[in-house]
Amino acid sequence: MSLLAMTVLSFPEISPAVFQIDLGFLGLGRFPIRWYALAYIAGLLLAWRYAIYMIRRPQLFGGTAPATKDDIDDIIFYVMLGVILGGRLGYILFYQVPFQADRIASDPMMLLRVWEGGMSFHGGLIGVALALVYSARARGLNLLTIADIAGVVTPIGLLLGRTANFINAELYGRHTDSAFGMVFPESNQGGTPPAYNWESGEWVYSGLEMARHPSQLYEAGLEGLLPLVLISVLVLRFRILQRPGLAAGIFLLLYGVGRSIAEQFREPDQHINFIAGDWLTMGMLLSLPVWIGGIYLLWRGLKAKPVSDAAKA
Repeated sequence: MSLLAMTVLSFPEISPAVFQIDLGFLGLGRFPIRWYALAYIAGLLLAWRYAIYMIRRPQLFGGTAPATKDDIDDIIFYVMLGVILGGRLGYILFYQVPFQADRIASDPMMLLRVWEGGMSFHGGLIGVALALVYSARARGLNLLTIADIAGVVTPIGLLLGRTANFINAELYGRHTDSAFGMVFPESNQGGTPPAYNWESGEWVYSGLEMARHPSQLYEAGLEGLLPLVLISVLVLRFRILQRPGLAAGIFLLLYGVGRSIAEQFREPDQHINFIAGDWLTMGMLLSLPVWIGGIYLLWRGLKAKPVSDAAKA
């Protein structure tokens, strides 16, 4: 056993699929049900239930529920579309078109091969924002309050999604000699997805034994778990939902901070690398508008009079 193997962790032998469905009788072979897909489904379901939990406690909003269960049911449908369509279109526009124009011109179908990777949080955020604007206007709801509810529940999906990234052994971190290092299965080319042998049920290592930061877990904590716990405490204990825009602003700021910190440990996309120097990544650049939006909503929420006080006046 090498010295490296004794001083760092090895990636756990977790299959990227929960189970596989054999569609051989249709000539389609095995169809894996992946953790990543289930993370999306579970994130949306848990977010939906948490949102309903909040609206059924009108005291959190100053005495009047901002929406009905039917409203939330309708909104979650459009949010789902926003996440999927916005996430994919965002990846194409932010990560592929500017940097892989030649490859797209020679192989346009690559834009449809989502199984090769390609969902952008920032694109999904834009899609969700559009879904919330449409739903609020269509159903006559307060947009800022609906955005607050989204800000409270969104970290659930981020926590599960980044955990699924770890299970997939993708989006791993930069090389490190620290005790936090982990040896991930990866290809000799350095940028292509790691190999998983579906027949043997084992990861195929390249033999490079390069320890990397498990940056997916850093992001799960900084972008998902920390905002979820902190904002939930502020909602349930300090009733910040009575100041429209405040919860959404806090979420955007926490995400911007967490993503910017995690980007210092995450390996940049190989076809993009760094935007400037050896520190500015595309993820950090795209998070700049998130910072600005968070600061604006935070300022607006703190400036506004609480809903309960306004009602008394």
